[in-house]
Amino acid sequence: MKKNLFAFTVCFAMLVCLVSCSRTEKIRAIAEDKLFSIEYGNFEEQLNLFEMKDVGNIRTSITMRDGFFYVVNGEAQKILSLNSYGDLLALYYNTDEYSSKNPGLPEKSSAGIWHPVEYPFSYTGKIAVDSRKYMYVVGTVPKERNEQAENENLLYSQVVLCFSSDGTVVDYIGQQGPGGTPFPFIKGIYTTENDELVVVCVTTEGLHTYWFSKDGFLRYQVPVLTKAVPRISPESVNSSASINDFFVTVENVIPDCYSERLYIKIDYYLPHIDEESKVQSGIDFVESLVYPLNIEKGVYGEPVNIPPYEESVTEDFSKLTYKLPYDFMGVTKNGWFFFIITTPSGFSIEMIQPGTQNVLKRNFAVKHKDVLFYSLSLSHEGIISALLANKETADVVWWRTDSLIDSILKS
Repeated sequence: MKKNLFAFTVCFAMLVCLVSCSRTEKIRAIAEDKLFSIEYGNFEEQLNLFEMKDVGNIRTSITMRDGFFYVVNGEAQKILSLNSYGDLLALYYNTDEYSSKNPGLPEKSSAGIWHPVEYPFSYTGKIAVDSRKYMYVVGTVPKERNEQAENENLLYSQVVLCFSSDGTVVDYIGQQGPGGTPFPFIKGIYTTENDELVVVCVTTEGLHTYWFSKDGFLRYQVPVLTKAVPRISPESVNSSASINDFFVTVENVIPDCYSERLYIKIDYYLPHIDEESKVQSGIDFVESLVYPLNIEKGVYGEPVNIPPYEESVTEDFSKLTYKLPYDFMGVTKNGWFFFIITTPSGFSIEMIQPGTQNVLKRNFAVKHKDVLFYSLSLSHEGIISALLANKETADVVWWRTDSLIDSILKS
């Protein structure tokens, strides 16, 4: 009897351990779901990513809304709308780039899904979609329409092209709204749950945000000047430096999904002094904070501290730990902040829910040696989609981080 009881106890303990380990592994790991692949080429259902005559950054990116994928392919001057099976639903193309001799023109069977775009803009690879299925695509205007700012080393050359849900072009949006002056370099575009467009631009003094109504008319201009953002005290980070010693970087500005609020991520650094020479040999990361900014009142709220990514290196029997700041990726409808950093094994994702103790860190396994180019996108629901360009095809995958958050909150 004692033998049987002992055996039962051991078996039960092993079973509990197995279940516990399995549950922990399930929570810690987010499986990559490969949805479909897109071939390379010049035809309608293909991507042209590596055009030899076009030197510079790849101008292709992906976004996902309600299970539909939108890929702007700047190298081919076209935009693809696809479902989650990879079926081509619509294609928008720049008429200046296509002619009767172009092999990429539609076949008779699919001619109905082609939508010509008459505006002579060159797509830069940034795209956003709202709940009405309106598309917003960043384009560069022809050189003769560029504007140079007086007393500033700043070029105004980009606009946002707006497409309605039926595929027609509504207008292009500039600084003042429809048909307005071009923007300076656009860092990112976002849509809110109220179908409002937010454009974040880079200037010589920091970041500048333009907030538009759902009709495309300007509501707010919010300059986020590096010299005017909140500073931190040396005592708060246990430093003997003065407040003027800190280097400040406005890393990103993200709009709230519902409220008229911006979230501003600021990274703080201090000079690194070499112990032997006593001279500055670089800078050390100190901390990252995200400040909520009430647009209407122009007031900063209490910041959220963003734990850094830590990487340890062992050298000469000693272990060194380096702290690196995450990049601010976006905000979900339920208020989670998403941050990302590239790691040797893929990506590290940090998810934070302000006002609570919920901080989740997960790793996405991606073989960087096999990926020639990638584009990532975060949906309002918390799903991270990616276009991973390999040697043979471009794979569209996603990570269901929304399911992970739900499982954590329910446990």
